Amino acid sequence: MQHEALRDLYIDELRDIYSAETQLVKALPKMAKAATSDELRSGFEEHLEQTRGHVSRLEQIFEDLDEKPSGKKCSGMEGLVKEGGEMIKNEFEGEVKDAGLIGAAQRVEHYEIAAYGTVRAFAELLGDRNAVDLLSQTLEEEKETDKKLTQLASEINVEASQNEGASEDEPSGRRKTKAAHA
Repeated sequence: MQHEALRDLYIDELRDIYSAETQLVKALPKMAKAATSDELRSGFEEHLEQTRGHVSRLEQIFEDLDEKPSGKKCSGMEGLVKEGGEMIKNEFEGEVKDAGLIGAAQRVEHYEIAAYGTVRAFAELLGDRNAVDLLSQTLEEEKETDKKLTQLASEINVEASQNEGASEDEPSGRRKTKAAHA
């Protein structure tokens, strides 16, 4: 009986991650478009392709389980995507905006790392070796993306701190609004 309850939880968590990944497929192009650094933009575009692969792996797991991937909305990712959208719309520009986008992206990666670690542990307990392999592959890709974001942040954050485009009376990296020029 406990085994069946764990399987139900496992499937529920897989649906949550599937929802999270499909939300990211929609959000990553917007993040890429907002990035000012070519390297950051390229990183978002690369991760979009990886994320499509994550969706495909999850669909394979659902097929193996004879379950449907739909039926749940990941509220956690919905909130993280919303925060990323707010970063896109804010008044920051240049390296400062990129630093904010990296922060938003790393929050997403950390969420995904926790989620994939959890479902992989459930798959191990349930003896689903194929799912363990697929989830491990995705987990490693998420960790690698987080490392790449950390490396980019180490460069972009320094550039943001040395932003010379701001005047003395405005915060570094903020652009003046049209009203300020009137």
